[in-house]
Amino acid sequence: MLAKINSSALLGINAYIIEVEVDISFGLPVFNIVGLAETSVKESKERVKTAIKNSGYSFPPDRVTVNLAPADIKKESTGLDLPVAMGILSASEIVSEKALKDYMITGELSLDGRVKPVKGVLPIAMVAKQNQFKGVIVPFDNRHEGSMVEGIDIIGVKHLSEVVEFFSGLNDIEPEKNKYLSEFMDNEYHGGIDYSDVQGQQHAKRALEIAAAGSHNILMTGPPGSGKSMLANRLVTILPSLTFDEAIETTQIYSVVGIIDKDIPIITQRPFRSPHHTISDAGLAGGGSRPEPGEASLAHNGVLFLDELPEFKKNVLNVLRQPLENGFVTIARAASRTTFPSKFMLVAAMNPCPCGYFTDPNGKCICTSAQIQRYQSKISGPLLDRIDIQIEVPPVPYKDLSGKSKPSESSTDIKKRVEAARKIQRKRLKNEKLFCNAAMKTNHIKKYCILNTDSESILEKAVENFGLSARAYARIKKLSRTIADLDNKSDIQQIHIAEAIQYRSFDRNIDKY
Repeated sequence: MLAKINSSALLGINAYIIEVEVDISFGLPVFNIVGLAETSVKESKERVKTAIKNSGYSFPPDRVTVNLAPADIKKESTGLDLPVAMGILSASEIVSEKALKDYMITGELSLDGRVKPVKGVLPIAMVAKQNQFKGVIVPFDNRHEGSMVEGIDIIGVKHLSEVVEFFSGLNDIEPEKNKYLSEFMDNEYHGGIDYSDVQGQQHAKRALEIAAAGSHNILMTGPPGSGKSMLANRLVTILPSLTFDEAIETTQIYSVVGIIDKDIPIITQRPFRSPHHTISDAGLAGGGSRPEPGEASLAHNGVLFLDELPEFKKNVLNVLRQPLENGFVTIARAASRTTFPSKFMLVAAMNPCPCGYFTDPNGKCICTSAQIQRYQSKISGPLLDRIDIQIEVPPVPYKDLSGKSKPSESSTDIKKRVEAARKIQRKRLKNEKLFCNAAMKTNHIKKYCILNTDSESILEKAVENFGLSARAYARIKKLSRTIADLDNKSDIQQIHIAEAIQYRSFDRNIDKY
């Protein structure tokens, strides 16, 4: 007897359909799985056999052959346990194959027949909808996640017997309803942090506001305790709220990695990822024997914060060049090529020297010029070129710490200006299918970042005096466009280009050492 079950597995952050074919024929009792199955799938034979027996059904005492098609793609998902078990029960005529054909099935089995949660239910539900399946049978703990895809039935099950009864018409399980989305999308929460907590540092706050308005990368340099990390941690509170499409796209990445809260099935605020400086290049950009997203992809549509930037290994930092330029990471292997989206804002912080006090006005630095130069040279020129804003963050004066100066502006007020600037950019770049100034390419810069004679003269002098690269030149123009948008000006003026130039502190201080 032959049975066919529809299932799915992951390739990158996307799912693809797997047809599970089960054949039971006369012969010695053998259980084989073919179709380029990896270890986790081959081991499912014992889980499936034991789960079927412990659920009260008979495992066929014949030759059982399972084929996973397409056979030219490696199968590594434990989510194939449940479809294999249902295929065997269907081939044994316990469940009608006709009832199964309109559904996709995924889930891992325990030895007692319980259905355990799996990774990637969101992209699996998405591919099921695209291929016009009626519904998806998913583990009970994954039901909320699957319900984010509207227009398809998500059936959450706890046990193998529930699936058998559902397809036999003995148990009518109601599809999971999407009752979470509107509640979560309207309730963005950042843990109570706010820019009003930061005393002083008006120059740094202004730079971060510009960075948020145009999605520009930023590097902050300053002595310990000047507030670099505090400023960076609050950046997400002034970024525009996630759109629904961005939320689904970001959730899809987290679903593949398996780090979605089962009770909160969608990412509703922009990610903020802050990996430790001991991270590997595979951990940052993604990789592994079965490529998975790294921190750069987990920060997609959000912020990647690298604190103590020179402490990261040079080869680790250099893997960021591609995502910073193109917005994605490609992991190439001999048998496959996987692409992960990685459009993030890079926010980095560093001390100016090994001891940390080179720029401290109190003169505490004990480093030599050679030590300072060696320390700063750990950050390559090509990486610096890709950072639009480079600012110095000095120590905070006592009057600011004591709260005697002007009260700090709240994140809510800053966010309003940022969203107004982003609205201008979306309208301008609508036909280009871009959403922010930082994403503009050379042809867009020529079209939308036109400078008058005086502004062009200022930029020309800066390029000649500081030896700026072509990439730095383009980024200054994009930055000046963002500053003009915050100022609600249609044309880039001298003041805008001048402010953009002064945010290249590494270029301006190149001869200081």
